[in-house]
Amino acid sequence: MSVNKNIKLLVFDAYGTLFDTSSVISLCNELFPGYGGELSRIWRSKQLEYTWLRSLMERYVTFWKVTEDALLFACKTLNLSCELSARNRLMEAYLRLAPYPDVKIALSALSGYRLAILSNGSPFMLEAMLKNAGLEGVFAYVISADEVSVYKPSPLVYELVVLKTGLGVNSIGFVSSNSFDVNGAKSFGLWTCWVNRSKNIWDELDLLPDVTVESLTELVDILPK
Repeated sequence: MSVNKNIKLLVFDAYGTLFDTSSVISLCNELFPGYGGELSRIWRSKQLEYTWLRSLMERYVTFWKVTEDALLFACKTLNLSCELSARNRLMEAYLRLAPYPDVKIALSALSGYRLAILSNGSPFMLEAMLKNAGLEGVFAYVISADEVSVYKPSPLVYELVVLKTGLGVNSIGFVSSNSFDVNGAKSFGLWTCWVNRSKNIWDELDLLPDVTVESLTELVDILPK
């Protein structure tokens, strides 16, 4: 474990780190009884895959469009008829994803740092999620990959933090539950924390997170006050 005592700004990923993408399962089950968990899983998996493919192919579309395309794929995979009304309800649920239980407590405890979000999410999606979760005004910066028309883990996305804040990489800490995201931030040169909520195996990519925790409250205990 290596803690950087020079950190002035803590940057958080949104989806899967602050906000629980599986919180759509209840609505998925309401609309498609018995398919909630599997529909949510395929939807999220394909959403990520599409961001990587579109970045590699240089065929950018907004994260809202990526999310809708992934939903349609997931429904087709499970032979579910996703009528427009159901599709709209599920898409709107992505604007109201629930924060993980440890989020508000941890962010409050970390208020001595400047806080930011760096996300693939479209700006209006992030704004709506923060408002619906009661987290408006908590973050000094809410930065979207939409500004560079490419998705994580492109270094262009992580560079946005440096460009927006004027801080050097040694003053920035990056926190994510997504291993590909932590790898991208680490490769760019940021201090990284992997929030391994699901106790997954780390990737074989010749990079390691500086700190691994199982919750954001554990991160609070590690960082200098």
